[in-house]
Amino acid sequence: VRMVNWDPAAKTALSDEEVVFKESHGKLYYLRYKIEGTDKTIIVATTRPETILGDTALCVNPNDPRYASLPADARVIVPLVNRSIPVIRDEYVDIEFGTGALKVTPAHDVNDYMLGEKYGLETIDIFNDDGTINDKVGMYVGMDRFDVRKQIEKDLAAADLLEKTEEYTNNVGYSERTGVAIEPKLSMQWFLSMEELARPATKAVMEDAIRFVPEKYKNTYRHWMENIKDWCISRQLWWGQRIPAYYLPKGGYVVAPTAEEALAKARAKTGDDSLQPSDLRQDEDVLDTWFSSWLWPISVFDGIRNPDNQEISYYYPTNDLVTGPDIIFFWVARMIMAGYEYRGEKPFSNVYFTGIVRDKIGRKMSKQLGNSPDPLDLIAKYGADGMRMAMLISSSAGNDVMFDEALCEQGRNFGNKIWNAYRLVNGWSADDKAAQDDNDRLAVEWFRQTLGRALRQIDEDFRSYRISEAFMTAYKLFWDDFSGLYLEMVKPAYGQPVDAETFAATCGFFDELMRVLHPFMPFVTEEIWQDLAPRKEGESICTAPMPQPVEADERLLARFELAKEAISSVRNIRNQKNLPQKEALTLKVIADENYPAEYAPVMRKMANLTAVETVTEKDPAAAAFIVKTTQYFVPMAGKIDVEAEIGKLTESLAYYEGFLASVMKKLSNERFVQSAPEKVVMNERAKQADAEAKIAAIREQLAALK
Repeated sequence: VRMVNWDPAAKTALSDEEVVFKESHGKLYYLRYKIEGTDKTIIVATTRPETILGDTALCVNPNDPRYASLPADARVIVPLVNRSIPVIRDEYVDIEFGTGALKVTPAHDVNDYMLGEKYGLETIDIFNDDGTINDKVGMYVGMDRFDVRKQIEKDLAAADLLEKTEEYTNNVGYSERTGVAIEPKLSMQWFLSMEELARPATKAVMEDAIRFVPEKYKNTYRHWMENIKDWCISRQLWWGQRIPAYYLPKGGYVVAPTAEEALAKARAKTGDDSLQPSDLRQDEDVLDTWFSSWLWPISVFDGIRNPDNQEISYYYPTNDLVTGPDIIFFWVARMIMAGYEYRGEKPFSNVYFTGIVRDKIGRKMSKQLGNSPDPLDLIAKYGADGMRMAMLISSSAGNDVMFDEALCEQGRNFGNKIWNAYRLVNGWSADDKAAQDDNDRLAVEWFRQTLGRALRQIDEDFRSYRISEAFMTAYKLFWDDFSGLYLEMVKPAYGQPVDAETFAATCGFFDELMRVLHPFMPFVTEEIWQDLAPRKEGESICTAPMPQPVEADERLLARFELAKEAISSVRNIRNQKNLPQKEALTLKVIADENYPAEYAPVMRKMANLTAVETVTEKDPAAAAFIVKTTQYFVPMAGKIDVEAEIGKLTESLAYYEGFLASVMKKLSNERFVQSAPEKVVMNERAKQADAEAKIAAIREQLAALK
């Protein structure tokens, strides 16, 4: 028999981990306990006046001067109950709390129970299993505990036994299962000793044999494991696995996996061979659900009944466990303990903790708040891939998931983007006789490198369990690089075929992209992958290998970025000058080491240029821009409003002169130049050179226009 956490709604014992403490607002009741044989009283403060029915002592601190004159054998009368109880002295009592006098109710408080054991006090359990008052005291019989609290306050006041009440806030334990306030209760339960089980499991995590992601949860785990208590594993429920304990007719019990083995053990223990199965009574309690769950990594491979079978020998230990931090004690810690106890080995190598799902204003999603959408409704509206993407982009390891339904719409849009890109490519026809032109060759080379760079980053993110970051890399790869750039680069003119080599490369890229995106967007990618090429019966993208990156060519990627910036600048000029996209322009360039001449074919197509001409002299009348140190010019003769252009250039000049002044202020500061890292100083000098080049170009343009 031990003190347990009792759930009066479920009528069962709970483990400490199933009790959730919440700040609760109530009262502090100051009760008058009359000192027996005198007219004096001792005032006792309590938050639970209903428990006076079970009081069996009053305790004061032996060092408290307020009670020094009390006789050693003093007794007091319990208010209303009129029971005479002893005054005991123990340093456990906090002199500073209330009046320094503590009512002792051994049946309904863990600390009072320990005082009761220490001083041999009577124990009176006043509650039925459902939280109503029993008939042991003959007062308030059948009333609910909280109804009694309201009534007893009135009765104490009427009897002049209530000194006063004060508003009071304290932490109250609530059942994680039913949400009602738990009741400390003496009960006969089965406990599992945890101290020895915890040692190897603690060591495994603290020494990173089992790795926690994020690592911050190691300290949470360590603190709990080092302060672990015995686990109450029995539950008074109608469902679950029966506790395999069988009680004997004349007292005692045996534990056995089957009734037959229990009978054999009972006969051996009692020496009575005439015992029959009907003479034994199996314990009616069931095991805590987590007691079954802690065996999951082993039992899923039948490793308890058949410890050396082929499956568990192959799969145990597994690689990764993905779970929420709210069950780090309920499940994770216990699985680790069970692994070392029953297999002598860890159950998994890594534990990835997801966040708690919250709504967009930060509230934990719950049925009670009504802020938890039905996933089936979201799937019907946005598709399973869309909802999945919403979860991915709103979460990172260990951080709470701030879920917003608008993210599902973004997910659906991405699914549509993938589908429409496939429809575009699927609508092309290939010409086996056409040669691949330079633009398409360069586009294929560039995207192959871009894909490789993304694959390396995604692989690194996966290794570091940055799942959300890995998805964002894949998302940008498809949306920006593949759809926004590559497909535009290789797209044939309306109604025209594409050369077979480029078409094959594009379909190959689509295949690889579907495999990259499949872990994140499984349904649309499977559908497209199946349609991309003939597949064997039963073949699935699920088991297709992840693409492998080509050898990195960083120079190629850097050179393409220069061309991309030039293309973007020409497009900006069109927008600024209100020039139609269909109007072909000429681009002139003063070539230097930062001019990506090899990408001229790409620049011609993407910027709609008649030609890219290399020149040696500036064209001050042209619209100019600079990429790194390379100067570009788009002739504007007859295309612009001169006065409006002078106004825009004057504004740009003022901006860059102000920018240059701020850079020069830093560089003229000797302390900055001497103490800042060399890379930072070099970056500022590069800003200076770029600004000076832009200012010179703008001034020349202004001079030419004027």
